[in-house]
Amino acid sequence: MRVKKQKRHRKVVRFYSACFGFREPYKVLCDGTFIHHLLLHRLTPINDALARLLGTRIIPFTTRCIIGELRSLGESHREALEAAQQLMIARCDHEKRINAMDCIESVVGEANSEHFFVATQDADMRKKFQKIPGVPVMYGLRNSLFIEQPSSMQKQFVKSSEERRLHLPESEDLKLRDMNPRDKISNNPDHGDADETLLRTASDKRNMLGVSRTSQLKRKRAKGPNPLSCKKKKQNNDTSIVKNQVGKHK
Repeated sequence: MRVKKQKRHRKVVRFYSACFGFREPYKVLCDGTFIHHLLLHRLTPINDALARLLGTRIIPFTTRCIIGELRSLGESHREALEAAQQLMIARCDHEKRINAMDCIESVVGEANSEHFFVATQDADMRKKFQKIPGVPVMYGLRNSLFIEQPSSMQKQFVKSSEERRLHLPESEDLKLRDMNPRDKISNNPDHGDADETLLRTASDKRNMLGVSRTSQLKRKRAKGPNPLSCKKKKQNNDTSIVKNQVGKHK
């Protein structure tokens, strides 16, 4: 079961790496509930626990707002506060402390350009980030850690993006047709130099691809036999017989 879980997690990591450009070392943005869960179930050090989950090097982050929230919870979360203060600080630019969900949402943004994994125990936050493309969500369950499977909305976003890359819009197709160098020569006789340059460029591209014009192909012509492969002609013995007979009569 543990091997299957690891394979499932590696598959999720590959999905976000291939489709959204996540790169090692992965950045994990942890909120106070997640840090408290790690300490409660002795999943420490935090770096090692997250590295085992993702199977590679990671950098754990938090924000000043999350640290302020843990500080406001008092003595019951003192250990979580000390652990959070040891993590890297993601810039949130909030002059006054706001709640963790709004802070993380502002750091991640609409496109998650910093490629953060969001780690939280808040069920509402997990559901919310499942609706944002390119935001993998992590959570803990007792003494185990999990990565949420990509939602159907995220998979549909990736599929739509791939289709847009494969199929050019009609406007782009028309632009490519207008750039045909032969059409430009026929329609613009006053711009001969520029048109010849376009034509030469197109010819150079064909040569780079190994494509040549049919008129440049040399036709194979029939050739004579190879003299080295031909047998030598035998001399006629009649002349030697005549010479011998003449010599006898003398």
